[in-house]
Amino acid sequence: MNPKKILYVDDEAMALKYFERLVGPLAPVLTASSVDEGRSVLDANGADIAVLVCDQRMPGARGNELLRHARDHHPTVVRMLTTAYSDIGEAIEAINSGEIYRYISKPWTLEHLRADLRNALDLAELRAERDSLLRQKLMVEQGRLLGQRLGQLCLMGASLGGDGYEAALHTYVRAALAAGVASPAVDWRHWDHVDLQRAEADRAVRLVRSVRSWWDRWNTAAPSADQRLSLLAQALGGAVVDGACRLVDCTPFTEVLGGAPGSLVNDGDAAGLAWLLWVGGAARLSVDGAVCSVRTADALAPPADWLSTAIEAAEPQGV
Repeated sequence: MNPKKILYVDDEAMALKYFERLVGPLAPVLTASSVDEGRSVLDANGADIAVLVCDQRMPGARGNELLRHARDHHPTVVRMLTTAYSDIGEAIEAINSGEIYRYISKPWTLEHLRADLRNALDLAELRAERDSLLRQKLMVEQGRLLGQRLGQLCLMGASLGGDGYEAALHTYVRAALAAGVASPAVDWRHWDHVDLQRAEADRAVRLVRSVRSWWDRWNTAAPSADQRLSLLAQALGGAVVDGACRLVDCTPFTEVLGGAPGSLVNDGDAAGLAWLLWVGGAARLSVDGAVCSVRTADALAPPADWLSTAIEAAEPQGV
């Protein structure tokens, strides 16, 4: 639903009543008598407010402080400043700094006031429609993101070599899903398609480098099963207890797939995946709440449809 309301902030009670009477036929009007009150109304009703009109000269804080707050925290709201002729310089400065769309000079005339506000409401509607389209587009991207990352893991596993890479990835993904990993949310105001894809490519490159780094540390010998678990415990800050590496945090098995767009995979978060690829999937992972346990075991061939099943399990609902 597009925002429809206009918020007017002015310390003069008569100006508030006059504005509401003049503008009421165009859209519902909310009012506030100070910058602090205006900020509270805006924060509480931001999703419903299309246009913010604020007087400049008020006791305490000036109007452009509220407009700056709206710009930073409610960027879709169309911001306007109403001011007397003597304050035109401040209004122009507010326009140049990006704090406002335009200014309305006092005293108002009915025709000009309503025309300016109609234009502002039209602009707010266009912004809302644009943002809705961007949101829908990025939600589609979000639905694909986990699948893309899973595909990157398969390419990485195959390129690094080793017959057990698919068993390793199947074990890793099952543990990640059990720990609650989901397709990471995409901030549709921050990302466009090209930037998102570039960030994901950078992320994949960093992951490959981290995995290779761990292999370089571990490939100096052919350790026993117990020694392999000890190496994993050292890498992830866990402990080997009763033949299992126990971790109090499942992040090493979720961050690679579930990390926020733009975040690079650090060496610690890549260690769990690197270890599973290193041992060729010869392990079993179990997740109980936040506790993850890893035991050595024979590698098992994954089902033929494991990848598509994993993508469907973690896809956002409704995408």
